[in-house]
Parts: sequence; C-alpha cells; structure tokens
Amino acid sequence: MKIKKILVSQPKPESTKSPYFDLAEKTNVQVDFRPFIQVEGVSSKEFRQTRIQILDHSAVIFTSRTAIDHFFRICEETRVTVPDSMKYFCISEATAYYLQKYIVYRKRKIFYGNGRFDDLTEIMKKHKNEKYLVPLSHIHKQEIPELLDKGGFKYTKAILYKTVSSDLSDLKDVNYDILVFFSPSGIKSLVQNFPEFEQNSTKIASFGPTTAKAVKEAGLRLDIQAPTAQAPSMTMALEQFIKKYNKAK
Repeated sequence: MKIKKILVSQPKPESTKSPYFDLAEKTNVQVDFRPFIQVEGVSSKEFRQTRIQILDHSAVIFTSRTAIDHFFRICEETRVTVPDSMKYFCISEATAYYLQKYIVYRKRKIFYGNGRFDDLTEIMKKHKNEKYLVPLSHIHKQEIPELLDKGGFKYTKAILYKTVSSDLSDLKDVNYDILVFFSPSGIKSLVQNFPEFEQNSTKIASFGPTTAKAVKEAGLRLDIQAPTAQAPSMTMALEQFIKKYNKAK
C-alpha cells in the first residue's frame, strides 16, 4: 500500500506558502492537520496561590509568544500595572517584536537573543543586578533554570500556562499512513486518547531528539526522523521517505 494520507499534529498553517502544501503537491498525498495538544492558562486564583509578586521583579524573560500572552493576561486578571521601567529579555527578535501587541515597543528596554537561551544569558550578564521573572509552561526545557543558576541570576519561575492533551475522539475511525509529531506531549496525547492504539503499518515521524525518545519510550516504532544532515526539516524528511517508499510499492 502506498502512502496516501498524512496527519500532522499541529494547527493548519495560516499561510498558503507552507512547505506542507508543497509536499502534498510534489508527492500527491493528502496532508491533514490536527493539534494533539493545547495550551491552557493557569487561573488568576492558582497564580495568586503561588504568592509570586510580579512587581517585585525588574525584568521579564520571554521564551515564546505564548509566554508573552499569558504574562499580560495574568497581569490584567490580577490588576497589575506593569511599570514602564520593566525590562524585557526575549529569546529571539521575532518574540521581541510580538511585544508590540501589549506595549509601546520603542519606549521600552527590550533585549533579544538569536533563538538560543544560552545566547540570551550572555546578554543578561550585562544586567546582573536585575531580578528576573520567567513565565513558563509546567513542561519546560530544563536548560532554562540550569543556565540561569549557572549564571548566578536572581530569578523566579512563574508557571502561567499548561500544555494538555486535546480531545481526539473524533479521529478514532480515521486512518492515516503517517502520523507526524513535534513534542513528547504529542506522543502522550496519542497514548491518552487511544490507549488501544496499535501501530501496525502506520509510520511515525518525529522532530527533535526528545520527541524521538518519547516515541520509543511509548513502545512505538520510529520510521522517520528529523532533523538530519540529509533532511534538516520535517517536510524534507517526509518527502524523501514518501518518494522512496511509494516508488518501491
């Protein structure tokens, strides 16, 4: 049986120029999208119970747009007015520009890295006396607190949102030739939604080493892995696999 249908465990791209649409055209396969996980904000009541005082901090570290959304949501819900003097340290330029949704960008002290957290901590070394607040998900990269500890920074972790499994019950009778995953949470959602799931001929594709590890730990077979030297992106890995696989059928 040739590969005809792929399910990508992410929201459908808003842009028509997505490489997934090119992939569908090049390989003549159907590509569907469905998020396996969703983000839920921590309630203001839950946040108050942590006794974290936002205004005790002079700077905020943002590792994603989601973190920005939930920081300002919590500020609004707890009636905290963020002072103009607050400094913002962002993982990347794109994340920094997203702040414009909430603040007057040019009037604030904003710093950003190149997408790597260790690069951001290098910039932060020039601001060693700040007391940092770090809005995070309950599941986050351990390198964040590790690098902050190593750098000797004064910081508070604030869990403002959670990644939870989506309800996928409507997919029960839908069969796909390839399932594509980007995080261990996506694998967890698959197992939670379909405890009787048997892989059989279904191919599993994963992006990144932690996702690949989660696939194997769940007792599943990993058929397609990215990034690699030959396939730095998921769409390239899928294209190479599909062309080779379908040619042999």
